[in-house]
Amino acid sequence: MNEARMIVETSQLTRSYGEIVALKPLDLTVPEGEWLSVMGHSGSGKSTLLNLIGGLDRATAGTLRVCGADLAGLDENGRARFRRETVGIIFQQHHLVPHLTALENVMMAQYFHSVPDGAEARGALERVGLGRRLRNRPGELSGGEQQRVCIARAIINSPRILLADEPTGNLDHASTRMVLELLRELRGAERFTVVLVTHNPEVARWGDRTIHLDDGVLVRDERSGGAP
Repeated sequence: MNEARMIVETSQLTRSYGEIVALKPLDLTVPEGEWLSVMGHSGSGKSTLLNLIGGLDRATAGTLRVCGADLAGLDENGRARFRRETVGIIFQQHHLVPHLTALENVMMAQYFHSVPDGAEARGALERVGLGRRLRNRPGELSGGEQQRVCIARAIINSPRILLADEPTGNLDHASTRMVLELLRELRGAERFTVVLVTHNPEVARWGDRTIHLDDGVLVRDERSGGAP
């Protein structure tokens, strides 16, 4: 059997902000196709780790390779190109433009990746079950529907790794389950790796593996047991 290819590889990865050490030396690998859940209380280093993997922040020390790219060796333009070509990001706050339709919000994301393509954006929204909501603006959509627009926006560039920062934090139970089922379905169909940050143990269980951070330190690494 072939050994799984590693999508994320860190060695002694550290991030400090002045005297504050947000992430202490971390060794972590994430194989291709895995759904990794990252748990920890506020300030534990979860979002810091996600931002480093996504090329949104730069490490203070250590090494970080994502999809074969040495992020420490990339300048700002290189990291921007890496994000465009490799990463999809879903935030807890939707960051949708309120005066644009769902279709236009996804097309705007295309602008930063390549060239806006209405048919491609429509296809992404149809894949997340919003084919009949293309012309609706964010204020006309439920919280779960808005998050589905964000997922469509994140997958429009066919990312190799999808990063999600508390994607269900503002959703009710039914919408949370719908979004998680959608992520699981899309991962199987589009074959990307998922790194999802959450404070909710029930959400973490949807992953294949869960790591727990505490004060910037990885304190536990365990199999998640699958979706409830």
